[in-house]
Parts: sequence; C-alpha cells; structure tokens
Amino acid sequence: MSLKIVLTNGSTLESATSTLNQAINALKFYYGTVLKKKFIYEVKRPRKDKKLPIVLNKEEVTKIINSVNNLKHRAILMLVYSAGLRVGEVVRLKLEDIDNKRMLIHIKGAKGRKDRYTMLSETALDILRKYWKEYKPVKWLFEGARTGRYLSTRTVEKILEYACEKAGIRKDVSVHTLRHSFATHLLEGGTDLRYIQELLGHTSSKTTEIYTHVSTKSIGKIKSPLDTLKLEEGGGD
Repeated sequence: MSLKIVLTNGSTLESATSTLNQAINALKFYYGTVLKKKFIYEVKRPRKDKKLPIVLNKEEVTKIINSVNNLKHRAILMLVYSAGLRVGEVVRLKLEDIDNKRMLIHIKGAKGRKDRYTMLSETALDILRKYWKEYKPVKWLFEGARTGRYLSTRTVEKILEYACEKAGIRKDVSVHTLRHSFATHLLEGGTDLRYIQELLGHTSSKTTEIYTHVSTKSIGKIKSPLDTLKLEEGGGD
C-alpha cells in the first residue's frame, strides 16, 4: 500500500481499520524515523467502526436454555447468562469459586489478570447442585474429557451453537452474546450502570456504556411525532 493511497484514499478503502493502522505505523516509521519527514505525523488514523453488540431478548435466552437436555451443558449456559461470564472464565471455574453462602462467584485471573466477584443466581445454584450430584467434579467445576483438565472454550461454543440451532435462533450468537444479554437485561431492569461495570469486570465505565445504546426499553417509551398527528383515512387508491 503506497503513501499516496493511504493519504488520499485511506478513509474510503474497503480495508479493515487494523490493516490501515498497520500501514500507517510502517509509513510513519519509515518517513518519520528514517527520513525525518515531519509531514507524515499529520496523517490521521481511520476511526474504528462503532458496532453495537448482538443481544438476545429474554424469550430467545429462554428458548436456548430450554433446548438443552444435557444437564452439564444446561448448567454451563445458565451460569454464563446468570452472571455475565466470559467463556474463558466459566471453563476455569473451580469448585471453591462457588460461594453458596454469600451467593457469589469468585472469578480469578480474569481479563487484565484481575480477580472479581459476580452474582450467583439462585436458579443457577439449584442446577449446579443437581449437576454436582450427577457428575461429581473433583477440581474444575466443568471438567473436560481428559482427566485433570477443564472443558475447552471451543466445546462451550459448540454447545451454544447446537442449542441455538435447536431453538431456531438465527442471530449470529456466541457465548459472549449471553454476556452482552446479561448486561443489557440488567440495565433494562433498572440496575445502575456502575454495578453492571463491577459485575462484568470492566476497568472503564466507557466499555459498559455501550449497553445504554443497546437497550431498547427507553426507545419503546418514546412516542413518534407521527403518532400525534390527526390524519384522515386514505391511501386506498
């Protein structure tokens, strides 16, 4: 990619933002560091696309969970949605991380190598008790096929994929979608954004604020100006 293309067409190229940024980094190093050309530092980086996350409504989440008959698989999906867990967090849970007295889940070494606590749902605890009685896990809450290993993240993704297929969900759903749905449903239920930030383990409140754009509860309360007009019947011709 030439300098001319980046300078003149960078904003309109059908290239990924990361690809353009890599090209700009290389050009800035060559022209700025090697050739000492200061003009290169005036090149603006492309803005990242602000895409809203896919969110399931409560009916869709219900369909997904109800489509799962396997007790272990059902427990995994319920736990992810009930606490807003990342897929890497749910597979690394140990028995000791479930605090049924304080109704908390201890997430250790999460994203950014930080520990946090999130909620333990009564419904989730109920199915975890049934799961424990049947499967008797020793160390990891959800053990993999190999002894002493936890379940792989890919296995969890496959469990959800199959559940969505059975439930007839056509959206592009991943395990992270359940996390997004958890946060959005809490927000729509009136939970303060600061608490949601803590539950999700977000360092910055800006990361959590995206759910204010995803939630449609407020939009549903707004009346369109069209609905205030006194229109005559027509349009039949």
